[in-house]
Amino acid sequence: MWILCWARWTGKLDGQNELIVFGEGIIKGLAVTARNLVGSYTDKERLVTVQYPEERVPISENARQFPFLVFDGEDAVKGLRCVACQICEKECPPQCIYIVKDSVRKPDAAGKMQFQPRVFEIDYSVCMSCQICVEVCPFDAIKMDVNYEFGTTDRFGGLLLTKTQLSKPNGYFQQIHPVEAAEVDGRLAADRAKAEAKARADAEAKAKAAAAIVKPEGKA
Repeated sequence: MWILCWARWTGKLDGQNELIVFGEGIIKGLAVTARNLVGSYTDKERLVTVQYPEERVPISENARQFPFLVFDGEDAVKGLRCVACQICEKECPPQCIYIVKDSVRKPDAAGKMQFQPRVFEIDYSVCMSCQICVEVCPFDAIKMDVNYEFGTTDRFGGLLLTKTQLSKPNGYFQQIHPVEAAEVDGRLAADRAKAEAKARADAEAKAKAAAAIVKPEGKA
């Protein structure tokens, strides 16, 4: 039998008998362990285990899992922000993004003629959630999702997501990342306002130039 502690009497110290306990540190450590063990079953703040999937832990706004494509408005095709510049495809470290640019321009949600991807696929079985595609995208067209439930029996086909599967509305982005979405929406709105103001100024300048070259009636 192991003896964890024992005591012995020593001489007087300041008129008092001093009791030196050997193994006191071990006893204190075991006491802390026992207290934590009991507390893990009784303290509600420490009950970290949840009965998944019936119970779920709230997802942090900063959580990130896999990329998805953002579209504006109600039409997932017309409102797609992606212009098939293929920057994300080139910068992706595991090369899990595959893009084929469409051959014709189509009007986007604002009515501007833009190229769009005819094919946009991401292989989630290869993606390492590094978020580089999000950081290099100049159009805020690709963002990180918080969904992690992609269990499937088809390792390859089931985790190869197409453009239709990847496309999600801006409202969804606002729901999962409200702070980031608000910043992006504000910046895009400012850019659109600046572009509209420039277009109006150009139109007015052209109208004035056209009026200046028109000769007054009745004069040779």
